[in-house]
Amino acid sequence: MAPPLIGISTYLEPGARWGDWRLPAALLPAGYHRMAQRSGARAVLLPPDEDPTAAADTVARLDALVTAGGPDVDPARYGAPRAPETGPAHPERDAWELALTREALRQRTPLLCVCRGMQVLNVALGGTLVQHLPGTAAHRGAPGVFSTHTVEPVAGTRLARVLPEAVSVPTYHHQAVDRIGEGLVASAHAEDGTVEALELPDQDSFVLAVQWHPEAGDDPRLMEALTAEAKARGSAQRDRVSDRS
Repeated sequence: MAPPLIGISTYLEPGARWGDWRLPAALLPAGYHRMAQRSGARAVLLPPDEDPTAAADTVARLDALVTAGGPDVDPARYGAPRAPETGPAHPERDAWELALTREALRQRTPLLCVCRGMQVLNVALGGTLVQHLPGTAAHRGAPGVFSTHTVEPVAGTRLARVLPEAVSVPTYHHQAVDRIGEGLVASAHAEDGTVEALELPDQDSFVLAVQWHPEAGDDPRLMEALTAEAKARGSAQRDRVSDRS
C-alpha cells in the first residue's frame, strides 16, 4: 500500500532570501515535511491558490491535511477591530487556509492544525481570538526562539488518547482562542488556563488542533496519529472503489 499523502499549507512571503536571490516565495519550515515523512507519509506543500475551486479539488486528492503555523489571522475574519499588537494582514493565506479547513471538515479529511492553524480552525467555525495574551513570555520567548511550557490534556478527549499525560511542548504564539467555535471542545490547557488544543468530538472524523509546534520538538505522536487516520481513510476509499467495480 502506498504511503498516505499529507498536504501542508505554506507561507507566501513577498521577499524570501536564499543564495543570491530575494524573491516572492512559498515556503515552510522543514520540520513539517520531515515530521510527516518520519511518520510514514508523503508530504506535499500547498501554497495559497486564488482559484475558488482549488481548495475542494486539493483536499479531495489528499489523505490528510496539516494547516501550519504562521502570522496572525486578520481580526476582520472574526469581526473584531485590530489591536495594536496584531501583525499585518495576509489575506491570500487567510482565505486559502480557511477554505482548506472548511473543505477538510466537509470532506471528513483527517486534519491536524498547528498554532495559527488552530486559530484558523476556530475562526472557520465562528470562534474568536485573543489578539494579545497578557504576560506572553510563557508562550513566546525571544524573536525566532521557541519557548517551552507544560500542557495538560483533558481526560476523555481524543487528544488525551494520543497524549495521555501532561507534556512539555515547544511554543511560540502571542494570540490564542477566545470564544470557541461551534462544535469544538477544548482538549488541553496551559498552566495559566490558555486553551492549548481543540478538537471535534465526532468520532467519525479526526480533527485535532494544537497551539504549540510539534514540528519543532521530538514527540512524533500527533503526526503518527494523523498518519494512521490517513492510512485508514485511504484504505476505506480503495474498498469503496473495489465494491463499485
